[in-house]
Amino acid sequence: MIGRLFYLAAGAAVGGYVVHRVHRARQAWTPGGIADRVEYRVGAYKGALRELNEDLAEAVREEEAELLRHYAPTYRTPAVRGEDGPDAVGR
Repeated sequence: MIGRLFYLAAGAAVGGYVVHRVHRARQAWTPGGIADRVEYRVGAYKGALRELNEDLAEAVREEEAELLRHYAPTYRTPAVRGEDGPDAVGR
């Protein structure tokens, strides 16, 4: 008798879990579910590209400042980013 109750409870638990998983899979393949996944991934890619762009811009600014210090000794790095200094060469 206890064995049958155990199998009944185990079957109910497994059945509930299977129904839950099937429902989630079915929901994921609806147009709204697909749109949610695409929106999440696009947001993640946008964030990664924004970070990459900032890193590259910083590297370019550093390289430019180093080259200007090396090849134009009178050049002074601007105090504010994007502002030309009074001794900026070629600007």
